[in-house]
Amino acid sequence: EVKVELSLLEKEKEVDGLSPNGKASPFADCRPNGALGHGSDDDCTPPPLYHKPRDYVEASVCHVKDLENGQMREVDLGSGRALLIKEHGEFSAMAHKCPHYGAPLVKGVLSKGHVRCPWHGACFNIATGDLEDFPGLDSLPTFQVRVEKDKVIIRANKQALQSQKRSKPMARCSAVINSSTGFSHVLIIGSGPAGLVCAETLRQEGFTDRIVMCTMDRHPPYDRPKLSKSLDSTAEQLRLRSMDFLQDYDIELLTEKEAVAIDVKTRSVTFEDGLRMEYRKLFIATGSKPKPMNYKGNDVRNVFHLQTPEDANSIARLANNKNAVIVGTSFVGMEVAAALTDKAHSVSVIGIESVPFKKALGEKVGKAIMKLFEVNRVKFYMLNEVSEMIGHHGQLKEVVLKSGKVLRADVCVIGAGSIPATGFLKQSGIHMDSKGFITVNKMMQTNADGVFAGGDVVIFPFPPRNNKKVNIPHWQMAHVHGRVAALSMMGRATEIKTVPYFWSAMFGKTIRYAGYGDGFDDVIIQGDLDELRFVAFYARSEEVVAVASMNYDPIVSRVAEVLGSGKTIKKRDVE
Repeated sequence: EVKVELSLLEKEKEVDGLSPNGKASPFADCRPNGALGHGSDDDCTPPPLYHKPRDYVEASVCHVKDLENGQMREVDLGSGRALLIKEHGEFSAMAHKCPHYGAPLVKGVLSKGHVRCPWHGACFNIATGDLEDFPGLDSLPTFQVRVEKDKVIIRANKQALQSQKRSKPMARCSAVINSSTGFSHVLIIGSGPAGLVCAETLRQEGFTDRIVMCTMDRHPPYDRPKLSKSLDSTAEQLRLRSMDFLQDYDIELLTEKEAVAIDVKTRSVTFEDGLRMEYRKLFIATGSKPKPMNYKGNDVRNVFHLQTPEDANSIARLANNKNAVIVGTSFVGMEVAAALTDKAHSVSVIGIESVPFKKALGEKVGKAIMKLFEVNRVKFYMLNEVSEMIGHHGQLKEVVLKSGKVLRADVCVIGAGSIPATGFLKQSGIHMDSKGFITVNKMMQTNADGVFAGGDVVIFPFPPRNNKKVNIPHWQMAHVHGRVAALSMMGRATEIKTVPYFWSAMFGKTIRYAGYGDGFDDVIIQGDLDELRFVAFYARSEEVVAVASMNYDPIVSRVAEVLGSGKTIKKRDVE
């Protein structure tokens, strides 16, 4: 039986890349991924001869007895910091920051040869520094450790110490390609994390044929979860990979390309602008799109679905000292509401349920979060819907609710859920369920030969639920799907061994969530809901299937670690 230890948790002030006013700072890590040090050498190997000694720093960091087995310590080498780890009597050292958002890994969870990030659950192998579970794209540089006269000495490459991240070695395309040819060995539709990780994994695994990634977006891949948390961010600040990076590894990106039809017999995709591309392998990762809503006045301006950085910037600009209305209490809707409180004159939220997040987090947690919003001057109109948007000279002035209430509004953001973006597959013969989700097997294959799919658009067999087909629209899960699909394409079937991990940030506080809680019938809460310092365990019959927390790190990563090892946590273990 697993006892989930709660005693080890100190109260941590959370600062996941948040600026002092509590909004996620777009500059939390200004250096775009991949801008520095893809190619920082992996210090497990003796330094090659051409490396000058002055490129390295060596420091004695502690006494051999300072660390017990299973302990980690952040140590200073003079020109940078490293994470020193002791497991099974062996020392190892690697970068101390998670490359995803810069979390201090020393506060994470060390277990069975890897460290799990305390913020969003990414895992790194302590021997190689390799990324073993997502989110994020980069791995960690590792450093040499030796013991001399009871002193622990670390030798590190200075550049690796500065950059704190590295990309896995990647192949390039060996074929000579005329970019106007309408054929790609691998064609990827969608440039979110599923599509990007699929392309990068193929190159990391030595794939040397053509890869083309198409997106409806105007921009190279960017960090979409930050859009709703940090409305002023530009695509440039949010980008995950630079165009140079994609070009260096021959990942061709076609922007503003909308797929309109797929013919699985001729293995071709047709785009809205008339382009037709043939493929040998196809990966569909088109994500989701806003759920259509019925109300009068749908031609009124300044009503947004948050989908692009331009949308986010427009919302922030239009809300300045004005009245903002948010329709829907989805995580995106609520994050936008929180982000607008220090910009807008007023913020109103309209929700169809009685309490926000009731279905995902349960009524008690939902109420506690609702209270946090009310303290920050957000007004709720729950058990309500929009009947009309009223404009003046075509611009939004009022939102009319079905209850008859009329709200003043200069800008409205609709965050009322989403549907899979699979309309273009209607005639394709690719199998979908009644809601439009693509059905895939555990290798991310569809029923059509050579066609794979992943991310928000799929239902896939989920091992912890006896391989029941589920949809898990998390940023982290999409990374996993991209990797599994790429390995499948190369004939290397691999199991999904991840624990779903999700987070949401509001007013400088972060909710973390791990597991798959669908259909929970009980919530066990420890800590203090009023203080927003708690952990909530979600049980289905007698088994804990998910956990959520605020200000209680690293409990969610610790539970993810337990669930990920295949153990079950019983309700009685946490009561």
